[in-house]
Amino acid sequence: MCRTEMIKQAFAKQFGYQAEQVSHAPGRVNLIGDHTDYNLGFVLPAAINFGTNVAIAKRDDNTIRVLAHDLDNQICEFELTELLFNPDLMWINYVAGVVYVLQKAGLVLQGTDIVISGNVPQGAGLSSSASLQVALIKAFSDLFKLQIDGFTAAKLAQQAENEFVGCNCGIMDQSISAMGAHSHAMLLDCQDLTFQDAPIPENLAIVIVNSNVKRGLVESEYNQRREQCEQVAKHFNVSALRAVTLAELESEQANLSELDYKRARHVITENQRTLDALAALKANDVSQLGRLMNASHDSLKDDFSTSTAEMDCLVSLIQSQIAEQGGARMTGGGFGGCVVAVMPKALVEAVTQNVKAQYQEQTGLRADVYVCAAVQGAFRA
Repeated sequence: MCRTEMIKQAFAKQFGYQAEQVSHAPGRVNLIGDHTDYNLGFVLPAAINFGTNVAIAKRDDNTIRVLAHDLDNQICEFELTELLFNPDLMWINYVAGVVYVLQKAGLVLQGTDIVISGNVPQGAGLSSSASLQVALIKAFSDLFKLQIDGFTAAKLAQQAENEFVGCNCGIMDQSISAMGAHSHAMLLDCQDLTFQDAPIPENLAIVIVNSNVKRGLVESEYNQRREQCEQVAKHFNVSALRAVTLAELESEQANLSELDYKRARHVITENQRTLDALAALKANDVSQLGRLMNASHDSLKDDFSTSTAEMDCLVSLIQSQIAEQGGARMTGGGFGGCVVAVMPKALVEAVTQNVKAQYQEQTGLRADVYVCAAVQGAFRA
């Protein structure tokens, strides 16, 4: 049974009538450009064929009832007029956060019944939360004919996470979930939200490997990295590191702490690698793309200190097998989570088998492998 039919059946079983709308938004993987988004730089994500479905229908009151189909069918309800953070049921805050920002934007809603279901691996850094929030905004937009466009949806989803959920995220995850294109990655300028589609060669596979390292300390470490970047921007009297060149940074090295210097060096060089990766994709130069991805991992490990021994192990295993035919790097916030690799489709099976066996032998952990396709975003026409 397809996921759309499954969620329709779950809705009818729970609420006793048919859903009016079913929406979908994909998760994402970032091919290159990590920790650049909140520095108003460049990112190169792709929307992937793992995502979140939302079934929804209007009620005739102000109550929002929500069933989380994948979380043991937990159900929660709240009133449109009483939007409070729930510390005991974290998932409902993503729903309430979306309702909060839609109402704050002056959009008129009424009560709804909702079922949510997704297959984005949780806690792996593949944007299950952004996928959920974009799918919810798409559902509300279609149900109430709100005429929200893709980047408005992305900004609303980011606002919900920043202001209601309490995570100080950038704009990348929501933008690609809303506006990704089939068989393309997206070069997104996080300063002005302009973008270019970047074609992914037909013979190339995007492979995501979950290290299954539980991502502890993510929020505190993430916020610390962000503060360090902001500190360097302040030193240069600019609003974000996007405006600082590598030459300018190097000229001020003596006046910065070693940590702040390294954090900024990663961001500045990662921005250039991301622009170079766009050019490599457009030129169908997979070897160059691979070199840039490998260099990105080294920078995240050595300058930004967001990798782990297990992720380094995974990257090394993949790189040794694919050589010049692709690349591999950690992706996402770091401190666990996933590695992303690009390689010829013909190599995927052999690489998968070897990586699973070697990784378990070396770390005692199981690696989960997802072979992905780049898909359409929720709001992309």
